[in-house]
Amino acid sequence: MKIGIGLPASIPGVDPGLLLEWAQRAEQGPFVSLGLIDRLVYPNLEPMITLGAVAAVTSRIRLMTTVLLAPLRNTAMLAKEAATLDAFSRGRLTLGLGIGAREDDFLAAGVPFHRRGKIFDEQLALMKRIWSGEPLSAAVGPIGPKPFRPGGPEVLLGGYSPAAIRRLANWGDGFIAGGSAPDQAAQFFQLARQVWQEAGRPGRPRLVGSVYYGLGERAVEKADAYLSHYYAFAGPRAHQMAQMIPTTPEAIRQTVQTFSEAGADELMLWATIPELEQVDLLAEAIAGLQL
Repeated sequence: MKIGIGLPASIPGVDPGLLLEWAQRAEQGPFVSLGLIDRLVYPNLEPMITLGAVAAVTSRIRLMTTVLLAPLRNTAMLAKEAATLDAFSRGRLTLGLGIGAREDDFLAAGVPFHRRGKIFDEQLALMKRIWSGEPLSAAVGPIGPKPFRPGGPEVLLGGYSPAAIRRLANWGDGFIAGGSAPDQAAQFFQLARQVWQEAGRPGRPRLVGSVYYGLGERAVEKADAYLSHYYAFAGPRAHQMAQMIPTTPEAIRQTVQTFSEAGADELMLWATIPELEQVDLLAEAIAGLQL
């Protein structure tokens, strides 16, 4: 199993310069990808623009949205942005996509919240058409640029339900279990493999797990400050999250091992503390693991 590290781009007030340093340091370490999450009604940095900046200061590490809320965005523009980022990064983009669960994001974007699943299905079909170079319609020609990766960037579908996973029958290269405990992620992964096989798709889906982490002095306190703010709508459960995430090297190693046993191809560890030493502390925590 491979390890990815989250960019703290969703933490309010984070210095964009720190994100560039974070990315460069992560690329020098054992990490295979940089991930970030998405919201609209929140003071986070926009994911695609952030990854564009990160692409300019890195050359090896993959760039992954974990996940981007596709229905909030115009489909043709999203396809064009993704193809552009894929071209700039020389094929390093993994586009994790999902529908989101916060109604205020959809109110802000002017998108019907209760139609987001149907909208997403239509987007997946249309983006594949755009990336293949076909005309958009009888009245609209092709939309460029040509992605670096033939057929478009790698697409992973994210979600928390069997309905989300069933999209793998027709779309996507794999599945992201967003913020799920290892035992729940294992169930999602099994269903993803089943859906993939029953649809007669060749090979196997790529499976990615994801959890928050924080390390160092006062890690729980610092993680709680962010998670309680980001998940304020969840009430007391937001505080409970900070108590449950891995905040010691031993807990990190146990979490990694458990996700490996659950069948994950990659585990994304999202940062909760916007301090550069978090990259080094995580690298030290996973050093020597046999995955």
